Amino acid sequence: MSDEKIHLTSSEIASLWTAYMNDSMAKCILGFMLQHIQDPEIKPMVQETYDISCAHLDKLTAIFKDEQYSIPNGFNEQDVNMDAPWLFTDTFCLTYVNHMANVGMLTYSGTVALSYREDICTYFSQALHETNTLYTKSLKIALHKGINSRPPYIEVPKETDFVDSKKYMSGLNPLSSKRPLNAVEISYLYMNITTNSIGLKLCLAFAQTSPSKEVQEFMLRGKRVSSRHIKTFVSTLMKDDIQAPHVPDVAVSDSTTKTFSDKLMMFHVSLLTAAGIGNYATALAASQRTDLVLNYERLSLEVSGLAKTGADIMIKNNWLEQPPGIKDREKLARNKRQS
Repeated sequence: MSDEKIHLTSSEIASLWTAYMNDSMAKCILGFMLQHIQDPEIKPMVQETYDISCAHLDKLTAIFKDEQYSIPNGFNEQDVNMDAPWLFTDTFCLTYVNHMANVGMLTYSGTVALSYREDICTYFSQALHETNTLYTKSLKIALHKGINSRPPYIEVPKETDFVDSKKYMSGLNPLSSKRPLNAVEISYLYMNITTNSIGLKLCLAFAQTSPSKEVQEFMLRGKRVSSRHIKTFVSTLMKDDIQAPHVPDVAVSDSTTKTFSDKLMMFHVSLLTAAGIGNYATALAASQRTDLVLNYERLSLEVSGLAKTGADIMIKNNWLEQPPGIKDREKLARNKRQS
């Protein structure tokens, strides 16, 4: 067996960098939440999530040092004001953990598929297992407390069926009635209502605590976008007499004290918008009614515009940390000729 060191692939480098950025952000958010949570069931759940993020950062740092890989700046204690007053309800903290665990499962399943070196595969597989456990535990607590929304119920199918007409795919003609939503379409409409609800409340909290006028306006724009999208999805369900999900109390306080750095808040919303675009793309591919497909296309463009504005603000203020990449070979050659 060869003792030659197996180098990291580009996908592994990207996955490790992304994981460090996300966990360092999560550590700041969760650490602040722990300062204020009172609920005896929710606090241990958030504490466990915080401990896992800290453990991840330690493991990632060890990998970086072993690979002589420059450790990302990420986020640290300078990005959170632990002395700031209460900002979120305990229910919000539980909902937040559940939502971010959901995002984490999607992210880690992707990084497992992009990893090839045994130790990196093991790390991300373990992280996926831990995140799945967090999701399951947080969901169980929410269900026990009666604060978790459930997808709409429909009748269980008694027999199989096949699509017998192209009309099944239609939905744009105002002169003809649309077929009822199917279970797959309902599930994605529900999911996008709940995820936008989390984004709306976070944008509101970030807007009222940021000292920057530019960031405030961006966050309020994000809140308005989420609100419009929720109304679109709820309206689609209601047209088929399907009750929209009851979203749990995810209120924020009226605190205006700076709690998180603008850099952290902008990064967090960037993460949520990227996840939202991914959700819409998946929903679009799974939906078979043309009006739903066009809605997801239109709404995706709006979220992409928001993401572009956010990136411009981050670049302008030197908040956007650059992912690892290859050297510009042509630039290196030109510099060599000039020297």
